[in-house]
Order: sequence, then C-alpha cells, then structure tokens
Amino acid sequence: MTPLTPQRARQVFLLLTLTRWFPVGLIVTVTTLLPIERGLSVPEALTALSLTGFTVFLLELPTSGLADALGRRPVLIAAAIFQVAAAVLFLTAQTFWTFALAAAVTGIFRALDSGPLEAWFVDTVHATEPGADVDQPLAAQSTVLGASIAIGALVSGGLIWWHPFDAWSAMALPYAVYAALSLVHLVVVTTLVREVPRTLAPVADGAVTDGAVAGGAVAGGPGATPAPPPSGKSGAGVAGRVLASARLAPGVIRDGLRLARDNRVLRWLLLVEVFWSVGMVVYETFQPIRLSELLGGTEAAAAVSGPVAAVGWAVFAGGAALSGLATPRLGVARTAIVARVLNGLGAVWMGLALGPVGLIAAYFVTYGLHGASGPAYQTLLHREAEARNRSTVLSMASMLSFLAYSLGAPALGWAAGALSTPTAMVLGGVFSTLGALCFLPALRRERMLAAAAA
Repeated sequence: MTPLTPQRARQVFLLLTLTRWFPVGLIVTVTTLLPIERGLSVPEALTALSLTGFTVFLLELPTSGLADALGRRPVLIAAAIFQVAAAVLFLTAQTFWTFALAAAVTGIFRALDSGPLEAWFVDTVHATEPGADVDQPLAAQSTVLGASIAIGALVSGGLIWWHPFDAWSAMALPYAVYAALSLVHLVVVTTLVREVPRTLAPVADGAVTDGAVAGGAVAGGPGATPAPPPSGKSGAGVAGRVLASARLAPGVIRDGLRLARDNRVLRWLLLVEVFWSVGMVVYETFQPIRLSELLGGTEAAAAVSGPVAAVGWAVFAGGAALSGLATPRLGVARTAIVARVLNGLGAVWMGLALGPVGLIAAYFVTYGLHGASGPAYQTLLHREAEARNRSTVLSMASMLSFLAYSLGAPALGWAAGALSTPTAMVLGGVFSTLGALCFLPALRRERMLAAAAA
C-alpha cells in the first residue's frame, strides 16, 4: 500500500485530532458532577473515577508495545471502540460499581489511544521524507486540540443551559452527544487511517527489524524486535497476527526501556515530565481551589471555572501556534527551554496573585505557555525515537507524567495545609521552572546536527 503524502497525512492527522478531542470538551466539566448528581458521595465519585488513572498506568506500556508491534491502525480502531463503550457506560451508570466500570473502560481507551495517532503520522511522513522534523504539524495539532476542547466546553455549557429533556439530567445530554460523536470518530479512524505495511526486513547481522516499504527507512539494528507477519503471508489470519504481535510486545517494551537507559538525550527529555507535571498541578488542580478562596466559596468558583477553562484551552491553542512560529527562528530545543521557564514562572505568578482577576490573567498566560511547550518537546522526543519504538517512547513519557502528577498533587496539598495555598503554588512553579535544565543535552545535540548540516 502506497503511503499517504505528508500533506494528506497532515490533513488526516488534524481531522482525527478534531474528532477525538471536541467530544472531550463536552464532558470536561461534568465528568465529576454526573456521578455526584446520581447519588454518589464526593469520596465515592473520586474513588470510582481514579480507576481511569490506575488503568492507564498499568496498560500504558503494554498497549504502546502492541501498537509498535502490530501497527498503529488496529490499535487506534480498538481505542475508538472502547471510547464508545466508555461513553455509553457513563451515560447509563447509576451506582458506584457501574461508574467504576465506566472509569476502568475509559482507562483502557486512554491507554490504547496514547501515542499511536502521533506515531502513525510521524511514520507516514518519514516513509516519504526520512528523518523530517514534524514541529510545524505538531504545533498545528496542538492548536486544533486546544481549540476543539475550548469549543466543546462552551457547547457543553450551552447544552446544560438548554436542557430540552425534562426526563434527563441536564448533565446527561453532553454525555449523550459525546457518545454519538465518539461513534463518528470510530468511523473516521476506520475510513481514513491508512498504514504502510510492516514487513520483515533482514539486516546485515541476520536480525529482523520492523521496516516500512515505499522508501521508508528501516528502523532497528542488532537485536531489534522482529515485526509480525504481514497480512495474508502467514495464513494465520488476523487472530494469529494479534497473538504474534502480543508475543512481540514485551520485546518492544524492553527495547524502549533499553533505549531510555542508553540514550542520554532521551533520558533527560523523559525527566522533563517530572518537573512539567508538578507545574500542571498548580494551574490545573490548585487554580479552582485558589479561586474559591478569593471568591469566598466553591459555588462561585464553579460558576466561573467553566468559561475560564474554555478560554484557557483557546489560549492553549494560541500558544501552540506561537510555538510553530518560534521553532524556525529559535530552534526546537531553545523554544522548549524558553516555554518551560516561562510556564513555570507563570505558575509562580498564579501563586502570587492577590485577586481573582490577577489569578485568571496569570492562568491564561500560563496555560498558553503550556500549549507552547508541547510541540517543541514532542519534536525532541521524536528525534530520539524510531518507527519500531515510537509509541513506546511516547508512552514512557506519558507514564512518567502521570506518576509525577499523582505524587506531586498530594505533596503540594500537604504544603498548602501546612503553609498556605499560594505558597504551595509558588513552590510548584519554581520546581517546574528547573525542568528547563533537562533540555540542555537536547540543545547540544541540536547544535551538533546544525553544525553537521552546515
């Protein structure tokens, strides 16, 4: 099968980003409120919903290994199917255990969804333009992502305000629309994603590596993980290919972990997630808490948080677009460093804000810089990955981010209780800023590549 052209792959990539994330905007403000409205206590709701994170943590690397071994398209289709199932389960759930099941299925969907679409796009581009940087398309993708969630959040508020069906809860309608649009996303993925066949390509020492036909560079080297037999070659059918890929997945995971161990630049890039995620605790978790303190109550903060979140995602999209303009001028690594420093300082500003207007203004600036950080960082990760382990590398970053966030949130919460909320926010922002140092090996690598090109 002939690979898509880079331009066509970019169009599909951005369209799938829209169909994937616009529905999420519909439910971003009601996911916690829906189970509480249906009779769960706050501790019960949060306990049930926490299963999403634990499921993602357990399945992140196995599913990414499966994506690297079996292919991106089948994993993307499986993720879209689980997304539809999770939406239906949430819409119909009434008890703690049904919400827990819905959260667990959501975790499976998110684990499957983490990385394969981006990996598919980069591999498709590299099939015809080997080694090409993808900072511009990734910046455009982050812009579409942020705008999609922002618009979805506004539409969700309109649906809740409209509330046309008295027999339904006002918060059920956004989930019903989410389920329908998730089905649309499944159809779009199945129709538009076209993957370059994965072949068995011998290398000089007799090892077998996962390569791409039609001009794509063969990834791998001595000891690389063999690719599964292509469709129609082994006679085992789809089930046999899935089983073969499942057997190969642990080897792909080992290759990814070995790459992180042996690749100094990648190791430091992964460490960025620790600092970045602690900063995220400040502007995602502490922002509404601090806002409630400044406004004098949680209800007043809840009334403001929806529109603020929508604008925040729009600013996120603008920051991603700004990153796309900065990388050709500053370089990818320098853009990542500047964005990381300014994002951390923005979190510090949020902690120092004395009123709600100042806090919200600082939040917008910080969230815009959050959007600016992503494309440059992801581009640096892709420079250190190969087709055979790209999803695994992305998932290792995701896992480390999840773990750091889960540990950083209670740590800063303890600091807020022992000291104050603003002090905890300042500490988190300062710590996040230090993550810029982790980009120095990537900066040196970029300078070497520029010198070699010159």
